[in-house]
Amino acid sequence: MVRACHPAPTVAVTALTAGLAALAGLPLGTGVLVVAAVFTGQLSIGWSNDALDAARDRVAGRTDKPVAAGRVSRRVVAAAAGVALVLTVALSLFLGLLPGAAALTVVACGWAYNLGVKATWFSFLPYAVAFGILPAVATLPLPGNPWPAGWAMLAGALLGVAAHLLNALPDLDDDLATGIRGLPHRLGRRATAVLGPALLVIASTVIIAGPPGRPPPWMWGAAVVLAVVGATGVRIGLRGEHLRALFLAAVLVAAADLVLFAVSGASLVS
Repeated sequence: MVRACHPAPTVAVTALTAGLAALAGLPLGTGVLVVAAVFTGQLSIGWSNDALDAARDRVAGRTDKPVAAGRVSRRVVAAAAGVALVLTVALSLFLGLLPGAAALTVVACGWAYNLGVKATWFSFLPYAVAFGILPAVATLPLPGNPWPAGWAMLAGALLGVAAHLLNALPDLDDDLATGIRGLPHRLGRRATAVLGPALLVIASTVIIAGPPGRPPPWMWGAAVVLAVVGATGVRIGLRGEHLRALFLAAVLVAAADLVLFAVSGASLVS
C-alpha cells in the first residue's frame, strides 16, 4: 500500500507544504491541519492512480506497480483512495472556506489528471494549477485570508510543470504503448529532457528575483549552481540514463529553492 500511493511525490509535496506553512508563519495547530489535509489528498491521488491504471500497467508489464504485480488488490487500493479523499475533504473544510477550497483544488487537479487529462495536450495543466495554488494553501488560513505573492504562485506553477515532465520521462514508451499521449509524449523525449530542467532553473530565478528588494550576491551564486544542476539534468535526459533520478533532482531543487527563500527573509504574503 505504501508503494501504491506513489511515496516519493506524496512525501515531496507534503514536505513542500510543511515548509510553506512554516514560511507563512502559521500557528502550529493550523500548520499541522494544512499538512494533514495535503497529505491525505496526496494519498488519495496516488492510490487512485494505481487503481485506475491497473489494467494499463499490467499490459505495460509494470512490475514496480503493486496492483499490476498482484501484490495488492485493485479493490483495496480503490477503497483506500476513497477513504483518503473523504478525510482530505473533512480536514480541508476545517481550515475554512477559502483555504479549504485551495487545498481541495490541489486534490481535484490530481484526480482530474488521473481520470484522463494526462492523455491530452493539457496534461501539464493540473500540475501547473496544483503547484501554483499550493502557496495559497499555506497563506489563506492566516487572519484576513491573504493570498501569496504572485511570484510565489508563478514559481510553484513552473516547478509543477517541470515535475510533470521529469516524472513522465522514464515512462514515455510504456505510456505510448497503452494509449497515453500527454504533453511530454507529444513533445518527445529530447524536448521533454531539455524543457523540464530548464523550467526548474527558471523557477529558481523567479524565487530569487521575485521578492521585493535586491537579492544578495550569494543568492545569484546559488542560482548559478542550480543552473549547473539543470544543465546536468538535460545531459542525463538526452542520454536516456538514470531518468528516474531526474524527478528526485526536481524535488531537491524545489527544496533548495525553499531554503533560498527562507534565508532571504522575504514575505510569502503579497
